[in-house]
Amino acid sequence: MLLRIFTEPQQGASYDDLLAVARKTEECGFDAFFRSDHYLVMGDGDGLPGPTDSWVTLAGLARETERIKLGTLVSSATFRSPGVLAISVAQVDQMSGGRVELGLGAGWFEGEHAAYGLDFPDTVGRFDLLTEQLELITGLWDTPVGEKYSFDGKHYQLKDSPALPKPVQQPHPPIIVGGAGKKRTPALAAKYAAEFNAGFRSVEETTAMFERVRAACRAGGRDPQTLALSTAHTVVVGKDDAQVKQRAAAIGRDVEDLKQNSVAGTPSEVVDRLGQFAEVGSQRQYVQIMDLADLDHLDLIASEVLPQVS
Repeated sequence: MLLRIFTEPQQGASYDDLLAVARKTEECGFDAFFRSDHYLVMGDGDGLPGPTDSWVTLAGLARETERIKLGTLVSSATFRSPGVLAISVAQVDQMSGGRVELGLGAGWFEGEHAAYGLDFPDTVGRFDLLTEQLELITGLWDTPVGEKYSFDGKHYQLKDSPALPKPVQQPHPPIIVGGAGKKRTPALAAKYAAEFNAGFRSVEETTAMFERVRAACRAGGRDPQTLALSTAHTVVVGKDDAQVKQRAAAIGRDVEDLKQNSVAGTPSEVVDRLGQFAEVGSQRQYVQIMDLADLDHLDLIASEVLPQVS
């Protein structure tokens, strides 16, 4: 199982904070640095110093890291024009030497849309946007140089686009689709994604989600083995029970709740817990780190957990 560090900067983080975590991610030997794509703090915090834009952040990190993959889990289809997003991601892929992955979803947080003047269609409408964006973005990237790309959808129309710039990765950067939807989400993942993510779910729920997406692959004529499967959870690791409790308290979480509904404990407990998800098919675990100032936490995970699961 690959371990990928996953951050939530909307809870309060500057670019420099994220740079420190990304550099530690690379130093420790993790596979990737990912960030959420949100514009508003969740819960009771103040969110200071305020949000950072995902793709601006990843562009900076592309020049300040050398090895790790960089991506979003996930960008919202309601935030950006797909033509502009295709340009941004392709440029960051160039800036990183081909290390970018695009997680793209329908969006769900109505409050951030109201706070920054973004339209928030109903669930069906958001999935309609996502469906067109997946086709349009991959269509732009896959159009051969020198040819034009046009798209005539319900929400987006493109005419004779030069479909530039091109990303470094061919045919295009990996796309990650995730979510608990029982029909449209698995179908979209089977058609467009290199990876399906079952985020913040129990082992039983994850098993069902993985089976639905495998079935969607088979229904669409795709070998399910060609679709990577991943999970994401808040992770808290301590060298002993006292340190686990201390780190849980630092992020305002109860230890027993974390152990039951996320991934928490001593290194051996966390390895066993991750093994449960590996057994049902998870190949990549997004390690959600909420206290970005605690870089020693990453050192502990790298030294005591990573070698036992990778």
